[in-house]
Amino acid sequence: MASGWALVFQEFGHFFGTMVFGLPVALLLGIKREAIGATFSVGREPSLAIIGERFGMDSPEGRGVLAEYLTGTVFGAVFIALLAGLITSLNLFNPLALAMGAGVGSGSMMAAASAAVAAQQTPEVARDVATFAAASNLITTTIGTYFTLLLSLPFTIWAYTTLEPLIGRTRRPDTTAPVETAPPSHEEPALGTPALVLAWVLIAAYGLIGNKLTYGTAPDAAVLGGMAIIVAVVLAGWALYRLAGRRLPAVIWVSLIGMALTHPAMPFAADVAALTGKINFLALATPILAFAGLSIAKDVPAFRRLGWRIVVVSFMANAGTFLGATLIAQFWMHAV
Repeated sequence: MASGWALVFQEFGHFFGTMVFGLPVALLLGIKREAIGATFSVGREPSLAIIGERFGMDSPEGRGVLAEYLTGTVFGAVFIALLAGLITSLNLFNPLALAMGAGVGSGSMMAAASAAVAAQQTPEVARDVATFAAASNLITTTIGTYFTLLLSLPFTIWAYTTLEPLIGRTRRPDTTAPVETAPPSHEEPALGTPALVLAWVLIAAYGLIGNKLTYGTAPDAAVLGGMAIIVAVVLAGWALYRLAGRRLPAVIWVSLIGMALTHPAMPFAADVAALTGKINFLALATPILAFAGLSIAKDVPAFRRLGWRIVVVSFMANAGTFLGATLIAQFWMHAV
């Protein structure tokens, strides 16, 4: 409340900054529809789900979001820490505006950027920087799935179809399927529902094993109960996704149920949070990264054509989300 409108409106910088900074560069470098997947967001896990369900991961958009995901995973924290440190040293922005810019929706990138900002402040301001960065990151994480699906992605598609004929490096027409302009029914997975349920159970088992091996968390009754809640949320979200005619991605329904179960107004929210909090979700990162690597490996010729260009575009998108939010927060910032 003390930050006024700054913490509200700076989110528009997070969600449109990636496209504003990244898309023109991608088109000038000759990247085609991959630019949509690479610049509509910072390309974290919800972005993979949104692009995968709308276009399929075999599409140019799918290759673009995978490239953004991998680049951000490998280089994102280092890049944004260097950028944040450089921008902070210029003394152009309020430290709290920079802190809000650091909340890009990725825990590691937020920590790296906010640390670079806080390192140049007094201890008192440094604590405020950490607080505002965490608040901004929480907003970006919770609202981001819906914002990117309903606003950022449609706007990026429109911007691509408008700008590509004007500033695209090559004037040859795109011979792949045309970009969709209306919300379609989402791609139906090849697996049937029984096979999907089995896959989710196997992933849950992998998560339990990964937590035991990596974090020493024994699969006792509380941990098993927490994983059962997670699988139940996925099943309920999938059921709502089917009942709604698959017009919205399943990740929307799953995340809504998850947030509802842990909302403070729910009488059992503390119990659900305590049980699921025993499970470290980073243990599930290995199969996600393996999937990303396999998907990219089978499209090596396409990625070879993109090469260094997609890395540059990914850096521009990451810079855009930080700078865009910082600029808007600075505009709305008042003395706190």
